[in-house]
Amino acid sequence: MTVLTIAHRAGNSLAGLHAANDLGVDVIECDVHHRRGRIEVRHLKTAGPLPFLWDRWELASASAPRLGLRELFEADRRGTTFMLDLKGRGPAVGTEVARLLHDVGRHHNVLACGRTWTSVETVAELPFVRAVLSARNRVELARLRRRLSAAPRVYGVSVHRSLLDAELVTSLCGQVEVVMTWPVNDLGTLDRVLEMGVNGVISDEKDVLTHVRRRRAG
Repeated sequence: MTVLTIAHRAGNSLAGLHAANDLGVDVIECDVHHRRGRIEVRHLKTAGPLPFLWDRWELASASAPRLGLRELFEADRRGTTFMLDLKGRGPAVGTEVARLLHDVGRHHNVLACGRTWTSVETVAELPFVRAVLSARNRVELARLRRRLSAAPRVYGVSVHRSLLDAELVTSLCGQVEVVMTWPVNDLGTLDRVLEMGVNGVISDEKDVLTHVRRRRAG
């Protein structure tokens, strides 16, 4: 079984993009937001009308320059496979990303993922984009299983590791090509999810991603 290595959030900066490509990962993930008519890549969240972005203990000015998805694609020189994690509850980000990819993305391999499946499916209408449906909690997982049973096949799923067991992974592998999980940030967790049969590992840690590649080569 080939296990894909996915560098979590590495595409949120150009430095992360280049470092992940140097590491030789299969897929580089980035968080995609639609804000004020622009498609941005960042993990920081907006704070409504307040003039800052935030994530846990991190704050940043909302007016500071941020990397755009167009700039990320234009900076790529390796033929990177990008996984675009579409943020936001409404369909707007999917519509805008599809428009942008129509212009600049067609020479790339692209996975569109997210918990708002309407956005994912909008982007995946492009012929070079494959859909990955995400589930973070048990309600979303139950909905995901109904979706896979009732609708046409999608390329993959991304399920939080706290929801997984071997029986579930076996079932999902019978319905999609790739079953991804996150976060996998230590070797003990890696061993557990691989034993379950997961074939896509999303990690922030260089050592974990390198270990998967070495196991695959050996």
